[in-house]
Amino acid sequence: MEWPFGPYETVMGAILLLTIPIQRILTRDEPEMRVALPELLEEIKEKGYKWHISVYLIMYGFKAFIDQHNEAIKPRVGGFTHYVHGFEGELTLWVQQSFRNEILSDVLSFHYLFVYLFLIWFSPIYYILCRDEVMADKAVLNYSIIYLLAVPLYLFFNVEVTSSFIPGMDAIMYHESWNLFFFTEVDPLDNGIPSLHIGLPLGLLIINRLHIRSLGIKMAEWRHREFDLFVAANIPIYLFSIQYLGIHWISDVIPGVMLALICALFAHGIQPKIRNLRKDGLRSLAPPRDVAYTAVAFSVIGTLILVFVIVDGPGTDENEPTMRVGPGDVNLDVIEVHSLWHPAEVEARNVGLEDVQILVIHRDMVEEHAKGGRIDWSAFSDRDIQIIPPGEAYQVEVETNSLSDGHYVLVSNQGDDGIGEVRITIEYVDGDLIWTGVLSSVPSFAISGLVVGRMIWSDKDEVSKQTTDE
Repeated sequence: MEWPFGPYETVMGAILLLTIPIQRILTRDEPEMRVALPELLEEIKEKGYKWHISVYLIMYGFKAFIDQHNEAIKPRVGGFTHYVHGFEGELTLWVQQSFRNEILSDVLSFHYLFVYLFLIWFSPIYYILCRDEVMADKAVLNYSIIYLLAVPLYLFFNVEVTSSFIPGMDAIMYHESWNLFFFTEVDPLDNGIPSLHIGLPLGLLIINRLHIRSLGIKMAEWRHREFDLFVAANIPIYLFSIQYLGIHWISDVIPGVMLALICALFAHGIQPKIRNLRKDGLRSLAPPRDVAYTAVAFSVIGTLILVFVIVDGPGTDENEPTMRVGPGDVNLDVIEVHSLWHPAEVEARNVGLEDVQILVIHRDMVEEHAKGGRIDWSAFSDRDIQIIPPGEAYQVEVETNSLSDGHYVLVSNQGDDGIGEVRITIEYVDGDLIWTGVLSSVPSFAISGLVVGRMIWSDKDEVSKQTTDE
């Protein structure tokens, strides 16, 4: 009998079942600080946790809104994977080939999804159940702010996953029948930069250290030190797994670290103001004038860069590939459902030196043939496979008649040697979302400006204050 649930349902079920036991284990030394389950609703009401729930609901909708933009605006944004590959090379391929093991692949695939969703859900719940409203606030802010910060990179700096661009590298987690539908529905496979699997836990670790410094204590004295250790232990696992599974480039980690730092500084600074908002009013959220000017400058400059440099810019070079395949490789791109009335216009252009094979196919026909990080090309020998010579292109319109009517563009190099290079462009009816994508990026620039502004002007204000005192 087959397991009836998909990856998301399985993982979330496990998380819900494990939440209370893990929280009880982590708080075994202070049972008096636990919130009993019958008291949870009263605790939520008393400590003002309603806005935490609201933030999660808003972020769920906002993420769906941003996901709708990603592929719709891609024809005018293009991709930058060739720059990353040119800088970094194929070190991640060595990682995968050197440590390849079936059990390790299964464990890391489950860990990749489980711990990420676990940290998003468990972090605020843990602090709520521990009667620590300050850290509960900061955990919610960590999740929401770091995603806001990532929006312009996700939308305007598309970088394909390593398994789509490095010949011979398998998509261990994606090209597996049990995972295939879920990941191709929620992951456009070109959000390599930044790696929030590093950024999210690292942001929480930085927040923890800022918090204990404000308390004037050491980590060894903090009541949540074991949870902090759990979060920290998962970062080196992620550093390895995102390379091994064929997902992230090593370079993706650097923006993730930078966003984690900005997120932590902002969340740590804004949390007391949000907690006291009812008493102090909205004016308490207003930054000092110089800091506000810095945020405005960042917002304007960032927006101008997107509009005049990135849109229709270097990423749209038609001679650069978005996908590369070695002999026997099979990669896929996703044709999303953006309209039930207007077809998606697909173009697969061979920009390399080898013939490539293209097959546009309904996703239901692929699922059973994805196993062990590979897709069995021989299973489609009776399908309408197109052979595209160098310099030629294949164009087709794909009708999507229902919300579940997803299709894939399969690309393969069935030659004995050489590297096939393909540029896939998919035009959707909602391509004008480019401008709401730009607007959705402004909060990221503003938050970055606020953090940098505080760092600059707080130091100058401190020097000015010391001079006045003297």
